[in-house]
Amino acid sequence: MNQHPGGVKERDQLYRLIISQLFYDGQQQVAVNLTNLVNARPACPPSDRLLKVVSLGLKAEQEENNEQTLKGETVAPGAGIDLEFETDVQTISPEAAQYETCYVTAHKGPCRAGAFHHSGQLIATGSEDTSIKARFHLEIKLSIATPAEIIAQETPQQQMENHPVIRTLYDHSGEVTCLDFHPFHQILVSGSTDYSIRFFEYSKPSVKKAYKSIQEASEVECLSFHPSGDYLVVGTQHPILRLYDVKTFQCFVTHNPSDQHKGPITSVKYSPNANMYVSASRDGDIKIWDGVSGRCVNTFFKAHDGNEVCSVTFSRNAKFVLSSGNDSLVKLWELSTSRCLIAYTGAGTTGKQQHRAQAVFNHTEDYVLFPDEKTTSLCCWDSRNADRQRLLSLGHNGVVTSIIHSPTGPAFVTCSDDFRARFWYRKAETD
Repeated sequence: MNQHPGGVKERDQLYRLIISQLFYDGQQQVAVNLTNLVNARPACPPSDRLLKVVSLGLKAEQEENNEQTLKGETVAPGAGIDLEFETDVQTISPEAAQYETCYVTAHKGPCRAGAFHHSGQLIATGSEDTSIKARFHLEIKLSIATPAEIIAQETPQQQMENHPVIRTLYDHSGEVTCLDFHPFHQILVSGSTDYSIRFFEYSKPSVKKAYKSIQEASEVECLSFHPSGDYLVVGTQHPILRLYDVKTFQCFVTHNPSDQHKGPITSVKYSPNANMYVSASRDGDIKIWDGVSGRCVNTFFKAHDGNEVCSVTFSRNAKFVLSSGNDSLVKLWELSTSRCLIAYTGAGTTGKQQHRAQAVFNHTEDYVLFPDEKTTSLCCWDSRNADRQRLLSLGHNGVVTSIIHSPTGPAFVTCSDDFRARFWYRKAETD
């Protein structure tokens, strides 16, 4: 039987590797029999090269499988918010009061930052203790049977054993202030008060340190990956917004000084279609930037009556921007008309908040969520008509400094100054 000439060389090499491995493992007779059977010449010395090749191949295959798993189903249900066409829309997701704590992760200092992978299957939290913890969200479903009151009584050691963190990363010398996942590769980027931006390959279990970093001129406050993963927009204590090429680390800024903010940058986010990015600042302004030219194309001056703007994020269709401010208000801005369409009120009724907090959409954009600093509870509004829903007690013993909702399912994370990150999930009715 004739063999295809293209595979003869590779097959002979495979046989020689097998024979060498058999000799190496002490299986001389089997190796001699196979040598005679396939007429392997010249002789094959003992070697464990086959074992090493197989190990490397299995590792590469596992990393590929992990990446495919993380890609998962990345499209959230529903059409998202679009007030231009909607009249009477039926909500398809649960309000925040129906969520419950699944588990709690403890840092050694205030927990200040968090991020969901775009697939919704991986979560990372950052702390003032300079550490970053990451874990698979899939484990939430395994942990959900544990009642919240039992979780609250667990020691940090019990929490680690019952709800293990898959990676703990250390490479900053200051507080971790912001995190974001690469859209396609298993890379997590972090910013810190140590003036650095660091890139971690979280797919490698033995790696705790960043594989590359950017040194900034001031404390890093916020960052956001371009949807392609090729660029990173960064906000710092300096008022000038930076845009980095992730491969070359070349830095770009707008050539028009009047485009820039006049105070430290507090929040920045790319639109899902990459046509724009939005920034907010302590100067009270919100700016919309062209995603190609990097020019500022619109500014909402004194967006929260001159108060610091704490957070900004785009709706899924990039027609709206959701913002929160230190006036304890959340606002929905329509980009086509440059006006505030809806103000979500009722949080912080006892006065202005002292700490920065984010407002977020839930995964279907049916609801807007915002933590109330005074009561340590979560405010929830119908995103389309601003109707207040029931409050959810967050169970933290300190201010909630960050809230992140899963982009694909009914889950969110709250990070607090009580050193803890709480993971919340809405169980299906059939559970």
